[in-house]
Amino acid sequence: METINFITGNKNKLAEVRAILGSVVNVENQSVDVPEIQGTIEEIAKEKCRHAAKIVGGPVLTEDTALEFHALKGLPGPYIKAFLEALGHEGLNKMLDSFESRGAEAVCTFAFSQGPGSEPILFQGRTEGVIVRPRGPPNFGWDPIFEYEGKTYAEMTKEEKNKISHRYKALVKLQQWLAEQSS
Repeated sequence: METINFITGNKNKLAEVRAILGSVVNVENQSVDVPEIQGTIEEIAKEKCRHAAKIVGGPVLTEDTALEFHALKGLPGPYIKAFLEALGHEGLNKMLDSFESRGAEAVCTFAFSQGPGSEPILFQGRTEGVIVRPRGPPNFGWDPIFEYEGKTYAEMTKEEKNKISHRYKALVKLQQWLAEQSS
């Protein structure tokens, strides 16, 4: 079984990736400090992956998550972590209170690099949802405010979320690519 070195310090992301990819590839983990640059989702994902490959000196898989509010033309997007830390779940909701649309799109972008100097390959998944007042345990980022088909991510079991999430959709594309590479 092939091994992928997933670069993350987030134990929840690591658990989800292992749960989704674990039967196909061995997911190892390493925490590397990568710079948080400004740019598009794709630019940020590629730069993070290039940096991690250089530090690790070999193949790496990185992940970047964005949450795009339709009313705000895609913001906070890839800056959701900083917005969440500064405003909390209620503050994110208040940003949308004067708008009719509370629609949002969760975006997950995995970037894979064969190693230093190798151009990263992107695998992106998107899930449409709605921003709601927090429901469910507040232990994984913005999961309590992102609702998909009547339930927030935080209200779903791990198995439910791992079948429909933006991360799952991106990992399916990665799985397909890995299968093509080994055949």
